[in-house]
This record gives sequence, C-alpha cells and structure tokens, in this order.
Amino acid sequence: MRHFLDLSDAGPDGVAAMLADAIDRKAARAGWPKGKPDSDAPLAGRVLAMVFEKNSTRTRVSFDMAIRQLGGTSIVMDASSMQLGRGEPIADTARVLSGYCDAIMIRTDDHQKVIDMAQYASVPVINGLTDASHPCQIMADLLTIIESDRALPGLKVAWLGDGNNVLASIMEAAGLMHFDVVAACPQGFQPSEADVARGKGRAHVVASAREAAEGADVIVTDTWISMGQAHAETKLAAMMPYQVDEALMALAKPGAAFLHCLPAHRGEEVVDAVIDGPQSLIWQEAENRLHAQKSVLRWCFGQIG
Repeated sequence: MRHFLDLSDAGPDGVAAMLADAIDRKAARAGWPKGKPDSDAPLAGRVLAMVFEKNSTRTRVSFDMAIRQLGGTSIVMDASSMQLGRGEPIADTARVLSGYCDAIMIRTDDHQKVIDMAQYASVPVINGLTDASHPCQIMADLLTIIESDRALPGLKVAWLGDGNNVLASIMEAAGLMHFDVVAACPQGFQPSEADVARGKGRAHVVASAREAAEGADVIVTDTWISMGQAHAETKLAAMMPYQVDEALMALAKPGAAFLHCLPAHRGEEVVDAVIDGPQSLIWQEAENRLHAQKSVLRWCFGQIG
C-alpha cells in the first residue's frame, strides 16, 4: 500500500521518478484536448474518491482532470454533504470509501485526519492539503522549477512571509532533493523546529527579507491569511515588510523565478508588477498541479518509482 501523505513517503527516488514521469507525460499530450485520455490510459477502470473539507479550485479540478486523463473516473464529495460532516468517524469513512473506490484524496485541516484515513483505508490515500503540509503543491513547484531549466541540487529558494504548511513541504523537499531554502518570516509566524528539521540541514529561517532574497534562484510566497484564520489585521501588519515587490526581486539572481501556489491577495504578499511580470511562472505552476498529480496517482498504484 502506497500512501502519499508527505513527500518523505516517496523519498528522493520516488519524487525524482514522479517528476520524470510528469515531464514525459506532459510532453506527450502537447496540443491534445484536455479531456482526451492519455494514449496508454494507465488507470483505466480506477475510481478516485475526492473528499473536501476545505474550499478548493486547483486541487479539485486538477485531480479530477488527472484521473480522467489517466483513463479513470472520480467521485467528488464535500464533507458538508457527507455523513463525515455530521460526525461519522474518519475511520468509518475510510473503510466505506475503500469498498467503493480505488484511491482516496482528502483535503482537510487537521493532519491527523489524513493519517487516520490512511490507517483505516485499504486503498491509497493522498494528502490534498492539511494545515501541516501540502505535498502535491510542492510536486508541481518542483516540476515548474525543472521546466525552467534549473537543476534542483544546489538551488537557493527564498520563502517570504508565513511559516505555513506550504513552507513545511518546501523544507521537506529541500532535504530530499538537496537544495537550500532560506525562509524570511516575522517573529511569531515562523515555522516550527520540527518543520525546519525536515530540511535535513538545508532549511534556514531568517528575520530579514533582504537576506532571504539575495542571490536566490527562486522566490516563493503564499497568501498570509489562510481560510478561517483570525486576527487578520495584526498578522497583515507583521507581514508587510515581507511583501514581494520589484525591489525584492531585484535582489535575487537575474532572471530568478517567482512562484505562488494561489489564490493570491494582490497588494498584500505580492504586487501586480511581480505576479504579472516576466519572472512569474504562476500559471505554468498552476497547470503543473495536473501533471504532477497524475504521476502521484501512478506512484500510489505502484506503476512508477
């Protein structure tokens, strides 16, 4: 049984195999209609159950299209319309869905929920996002970086802003794929020591946005106010010195890439001139959710890696 709850579940070899597969499969589809299945339809007959306890655009559509392009189908469920939303235990939901479907993707808040889902499911479980990590997003980010003709080993990735779940997964990726992450976060919003430790010595936290951005190959940020977070005004005030603007991008290497997992709050964590500028790869990054997750699905079913 292969679950994809965090990047470490696949390890460096698995991550590398998925990225290589994503590059090949994306190239093979160039110019095709989006709804046409891949020529080999490797997951024909498979059904992916998708459970959403949090709102979603990219995760919902990209996973739906991913399983379709691989030849399978999906069932999309919002927790509010399931018995899960009325108090049915995760363990019971996992057992039931395992009897109907071939894999489960869940997007939720508490990371323990995906751990429990994987413990009681008899089919692969994929973490579509939790408050602790977002491995599927980082697979898309790594794919986008590679497509921009940057090798991962030795790369400097600068993170600006909140020490959140996306940063935790980037730090984990750094430890697995041998690049460096320098995260500039305000006091009170820094990543946990456990998240930094995921980087295996390749992740560092600094207070200065300038220090993080100087000489960076890639600059990454995320929205500062996540769904359901309180105390927005206090947090926004603390975050403003970490806004990605043209002056901050100028500190990075010439031609450095800008990434953002979206949705973006323009004028907060990033200005229009950067997110819409020539160094921004955000639309390619968003599309790559689809291509990367196709390979995640194939890895879960033991077809690669």
